[in-house]
Amino acid sequence: MEEKTPIYENVEKIIQKDIKPFIEADGGFIELDSVDGDGIVYVKLGGACAGCAGATMTLKMGVERILKAKVKGVKEVRLAY
Repeated sequence: MEEKTPIYENVEKIIQKDIKPFIEADGGFIELDSVDGDGIVYVKLGGACAGCAGATMTLKMGVERILKAKVKGVKEVRLAY
């Protein structure tokens, strides 16, 4: 299990508070997988997001934009597999 660093905890809070409700409103779900030492955040998308053509747009223009604006040190958001 990954150690919950301050950046991990901050990312998790923002996902729960600011991102998850919007993803769920469209029938999808988002889960934080990990945050590496370089500021790369890995998330899992599922539900209606799985296989959706707009999932990449949601990831980059939504999730990544919000996390970069609100959590110092976040450089990129990628899908975890």
